Amino acid sequence: MTATTSALDVFAPNLLAGRAALVTGGGSGIGAGIARTFARHGAKVALVGRTAEKLEKVAGEIREAGGEASVHACDVREYASLEAAVNAAATAFGRLDLLVNSAAGNFLAPAAMLSANGFRSVVDIDLCGTFNACRAAYAHLAKQGGTVLSITATQATIPTPLQVHAGAAKAGIEKLTRDLALEWGRAGIRVVAVAPGPVEGTEGMSRLAPGTTGDKLKHRVPAGRYASIDEIAAACLFLASPAGAYVTGTTLLVDGGTSLIGAGPFLDLMYGDA
Repeated sequence: MTATTSALDVFAPNLLAGRAALVTGGGSGIGAGIARTFARHGAKVALVGRTAEKLEKVAGEIREAGGEASVHACDVREYASLEAAVNAAATAFGRLDLLVNSAAGNFLAPAAMLSANGFRSVVDIDLCGTFNACRAAYAHLAKQGGTVLSITATQATIPTPLQVHAGAAKAGIEKLTRDLALEWGRAGIRVVAVAPGPVEGTEGMSRLAPGTTGDKLKHRVPAGRYASIDEIAAACLFLASPAGAYVTGTTLLVDGGTSLIGAGPFLDLMYGDA
């Protein structure tokens, strides 16, 4: 792939034509990238997040490119309002085929200094928010068969200092993915996840690998660089498209080999070597 070729250029157009998607965390970062990508390939997209202004910006970009998008400002931790958003999107689009769980929260914190509220906040957003969206979308997805796609992280399986809250939440999402795939398969619903490594231009990277720590991590990545948001979106497009029709109950690593190097950069942060 050349420097001028996007990861998305290899896909045929309109892979998701006639389908409707809902993306939590759709106002920024990976969630926004997935929403734009799905819309580019023909899906109608509902954007869910806490900040209406951010959602409207992404929706405007989708509409300007010729796509269709709706905005639903709510908190994934609040089931009633999230369920109302899912129902409104499904009613407006006439169906719901794809649910993308991308809403997340994270920060660096030693476990011995992490408050109970801090731990609970990340678990509530990441894990409970993912279940809330899945539960709210189930009846709509089951009508014609659909796909749940959740964004997790390598911290789910790699012991990582300063990330006990995020690691627990993401590990929960991966287990939830397997369990729901088993329970909901006969309803025609596939349940999958994507675990990105470091991704360029995201708020998560600016928080988790700032300054010289980020430079050190980039040097260690076996692929020699960070992923682009488009590369993560391309993996999600594959799983959501007919090409991924027989994939369920699994998590796809899209990390440039980062998981192979373990928790080194976080150990640097913890021990002050960064």
